[in-house]
Amino acid sequence: MLAALVEDGLLAAKDAEHARASSRHVRGLDAVHPLVLLANLKLPSATRPGSELGLEALTEWLARASGHAYLRIDPTKIVVAEVTDLVSHAYARRHRILPVDVTPDRARIATSEPMATEWIGDVQRLLRREIELVVANPLDLHRYTMEFFGVTRSVRGAQSEGDKATQAPTFEQLVELGRAGDVNADDHHIVNIVDWLLQYAYEQRASDIHLEPRRDVGRVRFRIDGVLHKVFEMPPPVMTAAVSRIKVLGRMDLAERRRPQDGRIKTRSPGGREVEMRLSTMPTAFGEKCVMRIFDPDTAFKDIAQLGFDADEVATWTELTSRPHGIVLVTGPTGSGKTTTLYSTLKRLATADVNVCTVEDPIEMIATELNQMQVHHQIDLTFAQGVRTLLRQDPDIIMIGEIRDLDTAQMAVQASLTGHLVLSTLHTNDAPSAITRLLDLGLPHYLIASTLNGILAQRLVRTLCPHCKQPGSPTPEAWHSLMPGPHAPPVPLAACRPVGCLECRNTGYLGRVGIYELMPVTPALRALVKPDMELAAFTRAAVGDGLRTLRVAGAEKVAQGLTTVEEVLTVLPPQE
Repeated sequence: MLAALVEDGLLAAKDAEHARASSRHVRGLDAVHPLVLLANLKLPSATRPGSELGLEALTEWLARASGHAYLRIDPTKIVVAEVTDLVSHAYARRHRILPVDVTPDRARIATSEPMATEWIGDVQRLLRREIELVVANPLDLHRYTMEFFGVTRSVRGAQSEGDKATQAPTFEQLVELGRAGDVNADDHHIVNIVDWLLQYAYEQRASDIHLEPRRDVGRVRFRIDGVLHKVFEMPPPVMTAAVSRIKVLGRMDLAERRRPQDGRIKTRSPGGREVEMRLSTMPTAFGEKCVMRIFDPDTAFKDIAQLGFDADEVATWTELTSRPHGIVLVTGPTGSGKTTTLYSTLKRLATADVNVCTVEDPIEMIATELNQMQVHHQIDLTFAQGVRTLLRQDPDIIMIGEIRDLDTAQMAVQASLTGHLVLSTLHTNDAPSAITRLLDLGLPHYLIASTLNGILAQRLVRTLCPHCKQPGSPTPEAWHSLMPGPHAPPVPLAACRPVGCLECRNTGYLGRVGIYELMPVTPALRALVKPDMELAAFTRAAVGDGLRTLRVAGAEKVAQGLTTVEEVLTVLPPQE
């Protein structure tokens, strides 16, 4: 193998000699895959000066040398229950193979040893399908073989324990769930399944985990970069037990299945970081649906500049949130990054000489720098009552999770008038709409004009994968749909287009970035805040005063090669 690597130009001759000498001192050499051994030596790559010859590069070389396709295993694209039915776990481990895809006439099987093919005839006769061989990273192959067969074994074990259960529960049977015949939430199989799902979600950068019961088979989906991916299926009794296990971890009422419930789990990611999860359950026709939102501290407490603000926006936002009093609002739909923006801002503001208090429903992330209060409607601790309490706590800065009603809005105004900086969120399409929303709630226009410092509207768009994006300007038609009008800027030449690679699961996108519409309320705009205010006229005045709309902010991200016109159009409010 070393000679072949030297001949193909991947490895220098002297480095090959060093590798040969090192291998003589390795114990249990037969148990270690040669590519893993080579990768661990961190030898310099002859084709890419300054970089190491890594395991992926070696695996790609082995695939080319053996005449097979290379595959980087993406677990979100594999139907675990189907592929683990094709061969036994023992057979897969013995021959170092893993089925990754199956159709009625073909089975795609990954291997890390493409020269050892004595098993192909047996498997072909057993499956009665054509075998397509692909070469995969030996470490990934070993890991996913253990995980996939392990979780399948746990599902089958859990299901066999619940075989005495009745047929799939109907809506009428919903309140009887868990009375008899169901799998125990503390069953070791269920513990393994839930632990695997959580670790799997961290590694796939999921922001939400959805456990959705159905009549025949429940499904598990992850939201990654704002898009849902189906990753696993399990029988209804196992799904019920998995949801019960999660409720136990979140200290929720296990016996109550008729009402929605909320909870939270604090755990550690595989990398050792503390991660919080917010839980929400909802009764459906086939059982309880559970959604877990994952809050990674590395994401929730970013520097403002890392969220997608440009230099001017950073300066303006810093100035608005550094004022001693007034109201600053962040608006946008659910999932647009409002919480991340607020937490990142509060993290910067919460110095040793400042008292920062929050009232939230629920508390998204526990932060040691903040004094956080949880809303409890059952005991009449509402947002308005919470702010009333906070005003007696000698605060400097108050963060209100959301302004939903007139009482909360009035308390926010009162807090700002008595010398406090108030940060909060609203659900509106853009920044100017926030003022009409406050008027609709019943706030007097003169109080809005005198207390409102500024409004930030935001959205999240997927960013192009840096590993595979290529230069490619949008068509004039697509650009015109984003930037209509005779004074639109020209089509950007520096724009890029998505391609798709292993790193981004062939979507062309990896990660997300914010686009922002930041509107400081200037004296000219304050004069326009009236009970019968016309929103379109106010928006035109704000644009004339320097407001950069979400549409323009998105176009700038396209021009910088960060995202595409199509992606920006999916998150923009409708054009008036």
